[in-house]
Amino acid sequence: MTAVTLIGRRGCHLCEEARVEVLAAMARQPFTLTELDVDSDPELRAEYGEQVPVVLVDDEMFSYFDVDRDALVRRVADGAHGS
Repeated sequence: MTAVTLIGRRGCHLCEEARVEVLAAMARQPFTLTELDVDSDPELRAEYGEQVPVVLVDDEMFSYFDVDRDALVRRVADGAHGS
């Protein structure tokens, strides 16, 4: 199953909006979801800093700041069919 990671931070309105879009995409095309707080890990903070929210699909950058729900559904579906 395709793995999606949402990296954000508490109190970030863009992160909350991204979470809504990711969950809506998940309802249309199942995937595993991991949510990480960028501020909880120095390595994440160094890599992504103020770039959150970040969405990774199978550990590859998918998007940052905005999440296109339809594009995420297509990307996950493509990954599911390629497995």
